[in-house]
Amino acid sequence: MSNLSVISGKPSEDLAKCLAKRIKANLVKSEIRIFPDGESKITLVGKLSKKKSIVVQSIYPPVDTNLLHALSLISKAKEASSQVIAVIPYMGYARQDREFLPGEVITMKVLAKLFQSSGASKIIVVDIHSLIGLKYFSIKTKNVTAIPDLVEYFKNLSLKNPIVISPDQGGKDRAKQFADKFESEWIALEKKRDRKTGKVKIKTKDIDEIIGRDVILVDDMISTGGSIIEATQFLKKQKCNQVYVACTHALLMNGAEKKIKKAGVTRIVSANTIPNKTSVVDVSKTIAKAIE
Repeated sequence: MSNLSVISGKPSEDLAKCLAKRIKANLVKSEIRIFPDGESKITLVGKLSKKKSIVVQSIYPPVDTNLLHALSLISKAKEASSQVIAVIPYMGYARQDREFLPGEVITMKVLAKLFQSSGASKIIVVDIHSLIGLKYFSIKTKNVTAIPDLVEYFKNLSLKNPIVISPDQGGKDRAKQFADKFESEWIALEKKRDRKTGKVKIKTKDIDEIIGRDVILVDDMISTGGSIIEATQFLKKQKCNQVYVACTHALLMNGAEKKIKKAGVTRIVSANTIPNKTSVVDVSKTIAKAIE
């Protein structure tokens, strides 16, 4: 039996399969039965390594269900293996990393305790929304980035004098990192979000240097797509050529993909941290390096 087991959570089956193959580990699948009252019954299919198990489970919608499943898989793995690494490609609740308003629960602080008590000895995440959340963990944590993998994908596309753009100032480091590896220029737009309505407005004035050029909008995650839509509409008015979107986590809630395409985006490219039609970039190589 292999000294390594990769336990595949249902939301991350494809990524777990790629990872197991890459690190030559025994793949253990999970079967889930949902009872009429909504409870889940998880059964592992396969033998676990006594030495090390790696649980792969993204925590995307339904977030609470997938979180409980992740914790359950970790707990079961700990019964057999002396070491359990939790690979959480998309970490739900990462935006709840501090008390923005009085009385708010810092959910990432709660998650840190849950992962530790479940038996995880290390947590690996991919492009977590905020690194602050990882400070609450007393076990080892590692945040890896999908940017090199995304860049490799875009290098194989025939783009017209491309330029990398961040939809906001908060993502300028990400855009710079992407552009440096892609060997292109980059710009970060300025946006303003209405705290009450959530509506996004671009504050940036005219940008002459994007006229006739293909644009790669780079972001860590797309939820409803509001920022991407606003940025795309603005860039199209600036007479850019085609607009592509590169992101790690494509949640694409409430018909976001259709709305983004309608706004003028040619293609959305995302990593397989969340499985969907846009998840064409495999991050198993990047995760494998973090495990080693």
